[in-house]
Amino acid sequence: MVRKFFAELLGTFILVFFAVGVATLMFGFRFDGGSVAAGVVATAFTFGLTLMALAYVLGPISGAHVNPAVTMGAFLAGRVSALDAVVYWVAQFVGGILGALLLWAVFDQSPYYHRSVEGLGTDGYGSASLVHISGGGAFLVEIILTATFVFVILGVTSKYGNAAVAGVVIGLTLTVIHLIGIPLTGTSVNPARSLGPALIVGGQALSQVWLFLVAPMVGGIVAAIVYRLIYPFEKETETVVVVEVVE
Repeated sequence: MVRKFFAELLGTFILVFFAVGVATLMFGFRFDGGSVAAGVVATAFTFGLTLMALAYVLGPISGAHVNPAVTMGAFLAGRVSALDAVVYWVAQFVGGILGALLLWAVFDQSPYYHRSVEGLGTDGYGSASLVHISGGGAFLVEIILTATFVFVILGVTSKYGNAAVAGVVIGLTLTVIHLIGIPLTGTSVNPARSLGPALIVGGQALSQVWLFLVAPMVGGIVAAIVYRLIYPFEKETETVVVVEVVE
């Protein structure tokens, strides 16, 4: 259990530090000559490729959830116990906060960085959204994107999936989700990824973070329900090995 805790903490830390770091560089610093499209692509692929690496490196230890919504889906699908789920959630939120803190410490060494101006890759709606999507729209988007993401993970890591390519499928799915989600909400689909940066930036980001904590968890629940409706029931002994190896 201790190894799983630290694997989830480390994985979430790495995801936030690198992927949110790129998001901040692309959209916070507003480099001259940069385009929104290039920023979206760069950020999307950073999230996807980072998760792909984590899936293969930490998958054998904890399943590499690094996302409370994924853990929620796995728990409701019978992949992890209630105790494991709680341990994973604590580790993920701690990892997300630590990753955001270290990222802030690094950016703060630049004379061009101001927390209230460049931010820290936070998610948002209204004026905090590139397309000024409403709160209701953002809530719906986060549910849909998270449900899709978690459903793919549950399916590709089931006994009917292909273990060899599971990490690739998961990473590319997260990439596609960010390609559409970044202009809308910044793309959370991961409460731990959203909470850390919001706590540091404060202000509007912190006041809106509740949506990015609740909606992805609802999406995880929806994914588990859909998974149970489509896939045959799997006994725990048939799924644990697969999840531990490749999820």
